[in-house]
Amino acid sequence: MPEPWIHIAWLSVGLFALLVMLGLFYRVAIVALTLVFSYFFLLDQAQYLNHFYLVILFLMLMCFLPANRRLSLDAKLWGREADTTVPYAAVFILRAQMEIMLVYAGLVKLTPDRLAGEPLGQWLRRQADDFPFGFLFHYDWVILAGAWGTIFIHVIGAPLLLWKKTRLYTFIVYCGFHTANSMFFNIGIFPWLAIAATTIFFAPDWPHRVARFVSGGLKILPGAGEPSHRAPVKPVSAFALVGMGVWLILQIALPARAWFIPTEVRWTGDGHRYSWRMRIYDRVAVGRFIVTADGQRWIVDPADHLSHRQARMMLVRPDMIYQFAHYLKADREKAGYTSIAVQADIWKSLNGRPMQRYIDPDVDLITAPFSPIGSNSWVLPLDIPVWGVLRPNRSSWRSHESPLAPATISSLTW
Repeated sequence: MPEPWIHIAWLSVGLFALLVMLGLFYRVAIVALTLVFSYFFLLDQAQYLNHFYLVILFLMLMCFLPANRRLSLDAKLWGREADTTVPYAAVFILRAQMEIMLVYAGLVKLTPDRLAGEPLGQWLRRQADDFPFGFLFHYDWVILAGAWGTIFIHVIGAPLLLWKKTRLYTFIVYCGFHTANSMFFNIGIFPWLAIAATTIFFAPDWPHRVARFVSGGLKILPGAGEPSHRAPVKPVSAFALVGMGVWLILQIALPARAWFIPTEVRWTGDGHRYSWRMRIYDRVAVGRFIVTADGQRWIVDPADHLSHRQARMMLVRPDMIYQFAHYLKADREKAGYTSIAVQADIWKSLNGRPMQRYIDPDVDLITAPFSPIGSNSWVLPLDIPVWGVLRPNRSSWRSHESPLAPATISSLTW
């Protein structure tokens, strides 16, 4: 989309979001917001973020939910204030979506490195001087407790949100967890989005009871998990049931696909997208490409062709490395060259390991086979299977001279 339309489209995201918040022209606004926000999300694969993906999932669901029946300008304008109930299916699908995300966020952390305390150890120890309690980060047991605790918070805590007796206490723990994440890590809106979305597990009328309490009304019990009154059960159409079933199957299957990919997923990044793999990788890569055509040879720095973020992301992802190699081939073809070959000389570190060669430099990526969901022989295997805080030698890639010092360096935390 050319300028100025790209800027107008981005401004429209704010406008449609405001209309959704106010509940004004809700049906049109929520569909428009979903389409425009999804456009920007899909525009550049290097910009993939789990919290943007979560926003899109909620937006897609809300296109079918009657979220404007209460506390909305639509209700005021069209005289529907008396309609204060929605089918339970509307609440159920949002809760199910949160449960899937939270549980998977814990399950994907069951990796050898995470159980051994990395990369959490290096992340926290880099910030030890930034907090009064930072000295604790130098104790291995603190790091291991944090690494294991975050797994339990998701795998055990998420189901506890479904039980009214533990819901409020679990929510308080989640609030502390997400607040700590916002302090220690630069992860954008996700902590606050997660806290706000988790309130869907409370009784549906909790905002009304909070408002009454703040204004001096009756006592509220937001953790009780039961509405102040129950509306008659409204049957859900067969179409809606089928739709919810398909949605939930997809949401469960997409993240699970990574466990069936015959590669070291944490090393290759296969199956990373749409699988809630958050805060489990620290990947550093340095690399360059060698292009040969008609007897001539070029050394290509990716930073000369890509943005800083695109270059960083590309160097750690085999699928993007393969795409970039074919981009370089097309670039040389435009200049009139033929018989083009492209090799990649890329070194990578995972979770603090010493740098090792990532891509076989002798393989021509133009003629090499590529599988988006399988093993690619030109991706070299991970040398050290487990890397944790209890290792005898805590040297990392930062203590090793880069094998390709002039080339683009990628540093990514996922």
